[in-house]
Amino acid sequence: MPLTKGIILAGGYGTRLYPLTYGTSKQLLPVYDKPMIYYSLSTLMNAGIKDIMIISTPNDLPRFKDLFKDGKHIGLNISYAHQKNPNGIAESLIIGADFIGNDNICLILGDNIFHGNNFISLLDKARLNLENNYSTIFGVEVDDPNDFGVIEFDSQNKIHNIVEKPDNASSNIIVSGLYYYTNDVLQIAMNLKPSPRGELEITDINNHYLAQNKLRLVKLDSETSWIDTGTYDSLMKAAKYFQDYENKTAKKVACIEEIALNLGYIDKKKLKNTANSMKNSNYGRYLLNILKK
Repeated sequence: MPLTKGIILAGGYGTRLYPLTYGTSKQLLPVYDKPMIYYSLSTLMNAGIKDIMIISTPNDLPRFKDLFKDGKHIGLNISYAHQKNPNGIAESLIIGADFIGNDNICLILGDNIFHGNNFISLLDKARLNLENNYSTIFGVEVDDPNDFGVIEFDSQNKIHNIVEKPDNASSNIIVSGLYYYTNDVLQIAMNLKPSPRGELEITDINNHYLAQNKLRLVKLDSETSWIDTGTYDSLMKAAKYFQDYENKTAKKVACIEEIALNLGYIDKKKLKNTANSMKNSNYGRYLLNILKK
């Protein structure tokens, strides 16, 4: 059985967040007390994925390297590649082809945040689908589907088609920015033609699998929160959500060092080194408190 590797696409210019993103990557903006990309990285970690590639712009890539280095301090193998221009989500699979090799791939957008008690079980469903040679998309119900890839259903409530940013959406279920693909996605991506807007569309890949009856849909349940942090309001909403959650539970979300410890990727000695480097922050003190348990 092939391994599953992970790609985080953290490219683009973040134009909807100007002027916040004039000087930095959108995925490095804070969501409460940590960079946005911590949340997507934690999703891959919770999925049991250790080999991860971060794809960003040539200007922003050094900042991600400064943040994560090679990932060894949290028990990961992190590599990097650049996307020169925002030519579509599907281009990330072509850029990462050598990294993916003969393995399956989990692709997540760096501005998509998932959180919920049942979320890991949903990731397990996607992993099981891969074992049975099916790719998986994660559907979520939204109020503004026209801004996304919209899932259209037939009279039997089976997926009929996926339409990218339709003028009039026929459903409120959209494709979120998390995808599990079997290895043949590389060949599919390399044969894509740019859409009318000049991008290699991830929707075209999803529709290809759909036509082959090789696509499965996992719907996010009501207990799972999904936030696309691409606007001012959603950025503030996410920060408030996690501030309230962490203050209420005294438990941090997307604390990558804690996740690494719980998964056995690192020991307490390695955690202590990281915690001491951040001991002047609440985040660092949280890590030090973990060591006392």
